[in-house]
Amino acid sequence: MYFTDRGIEELEERRGDEPVTLGWLAERLRDFVDQNPEFETAVERLATWLARADDEDDAAAAEDI
Repeated sequence: MYFTDRGIEELEERRGDEPVTLGWLAERLRDFVDQNPEFETAVERLATWLARADDEDDAAAAEDI
């Protein structure tokens, strides 16, 4: 495990069984950036990556055909 995975591991252990919506996650990310503006770029990149994750899989599958 990388050092940076500690927060991810804690999230999974504490809240891994809770159902969440993407709307809820988006609001928490906004709150985080409001409190920690120096992380705005990283949060925006993560949000964009999550939003487009399936698009990349679909594009890769289409190239294999």
